[in-house]
Amino acid sequence: MKISQLLEETTSKFAAAGIESSQADAEILLGFVLKLNRGEVLAKAITGEEVSDSDLETFSALADKRAERFPLQHLTGVAHFRSLELRVGPGVFVPRFETEGVTQLAIDAVRSVAKETPVVVDLATGSGAIALSIAYEVPNAEVHAVELSEDALSYTKENFAKYAPDADLRQGDLADAFSDLDGKVDVLISNPPYIPDEMIPIYPEVHLHDPSLALYGGADGLDLVRKVDLSAQRLLVSGGTLIIEHADMQGPSIRAILEASGWAQVRTHKDLAGRDRAVSARKL
Repeated sequence: MKISQLLEETTSKFAAAGIESSQADAEILLGFVLKLNRGEVLAKAITGEEVSDSDLETFSALADKRAERFPLQHLTGVAHFRSLELRVGPGVFVPRFETEGVTQLAIDAVRSVAKETPVVVDLATGSGAIALSIAYEVPNAEVHAVELSEDALSYTKENFAKYAPDADLRQGDLADAFSDLDGKVDVLISNPPYIPDEMIPIYPEVHLHDPSLALYGGADGLDLVRKVDLSAQRLLVSGGTLIIEHADMQGPSIRAILEASGWAQVRTHKDLAGRDRAVSARKL
């Protein structure tokens, strides 16, 4: 079968299954099978090249799973995040595109610290996407990250070994992590679980395949946010920056939590779609 025909048929199949990124997913998945990047896949489609029978069989099996809404990243074992190619799979939260913008807020904050070696903490690091992006893009930063899930850590450790082997990765609860860093941290960022317990996420890839430990944050979704607030008060230096990612409807509630705790300069930040996505604050 010609690559162009296979991509067209697979794109239609994915679209019928409700996958919004149907064309991109078809190209990425075929590239994974053929060991090519998307540009190379498209170039071969234009020149009329064909897929071998063995590659077609492998691709078809994976495409069937994707049409059943298995996450693309679980099928390829890779999630692309900013400049990084992260190992992911069942048991670890797949990082989202929206978090790239939140990470930029942290990177900007770290770069603005008037120290030779700014100290950064990432609470509930998951795959390590945020912490590793900071370590990779701000190499003078001292990066610390914590993750509770043992299942997630199998991937996190691999990602840290690849991109930041000298960074500090620990297993533990964000509520009491890094007692040795109390009052020493310049920037603290967290993308904690924030979905209310009774809410079912819209996308099947999320509610069927992302670990519940990384999704749900109590009755109102804010239990872990409150713990991040308390940990940040303990860890940050005076003038230090706190950044918390959240769902688009939670901005006012999180601002209220932080303002009641005495944080200064509490601000909401929007994502590229114009939706509230993160809150930043400064410790007095």
